[in-house]
Amino acid sequence: MEPLRVLELYSGIGGMHQALRESCIPAQVVAAIDVNTVANEVYKYNFPHTQLLAKTIEVLMEFPQMESEHPQKHAIDAQSKIEEKKIERNICLDSSAQCSGKEAILFKLETAGEIDRKHQQDSDLSVQMLKGFLEDDIDMNSYFLPPKSLLRYALLLDIVKPTSRRSMCFTKGYGRYIEGTGSVLQTSEDVQIENIYKSLTSLSPEEKIMKLLMLKLRFFTPKEIANLLGFPPEFGMWDTCRPLLLTKGPKAL
Repeated sequence: MEPLRVLELYSGIGGMHQALRESCIPAQVVAAIDVNTVANEVYKYNFPHTQLLAKTIEVLMEFPQMESEHPQKHAIDAQSKIEEKKIERNICLDSSAQCSGKEAILFKLETAGEIDRKHQQDSDLSVQMLKGFLEDDIDMNSYFLPPKSLLRYALLLDIVKPTSRRSMCFTKGYGRYIEGTGSVLQTSEDVQIENIYKSLTSLSPEEKIMKLLMLKLRFFTPKEIANLLGFPPEFGMWDTCRPLLLTKGPKAL
């Protein structure tokens, strides 16, 4: 069989290229395309012989841009879905009958079903704990969530511990945006998160910050995210890119 000739679109740091390499399928990536400059630096370091184009994929087409005929209707529909989701969510800070999950506490904007699902995932012994993917030789001070973010997004954070066996999917907005972009890590494992959140509603903003700081919440590092995504240890250029990643955030990945 002739080797496959592959065009890698939205190549990022080269996840698909690395997966193709490890698959042992006869193939050659003839070109890769991405506009993210930091991701391209990592890509070039790990795949120096692949042609890398810092362009958008639109340059490969003559299709006209199709605009929605009813943009206002789509915007209204999207907002309606957001409002429906808000109605579905509960903030339950006691052990009422409506709550379920561990200790019957929903301490963030989560449904009972979401809490139960997370506890089931953390109980799956076939899945490795997060601590096996974490770095231990790096200054973590740059990755701790600032007090302003803790106060504003406390009820939206997806918090995991090193002993957890799950995390949210990490998106390119991770490190810049909070909601829905990926989990944050509780590094103070001896603090019970339920006790922190149960008392928040009655506290002043300053007191809330002091409570939340006890959890020592931080972002995952780029290397840790790469570990979780299955990149091999030899996948390089983390030291070179770290200064850029600290200024631009993990979004660079």
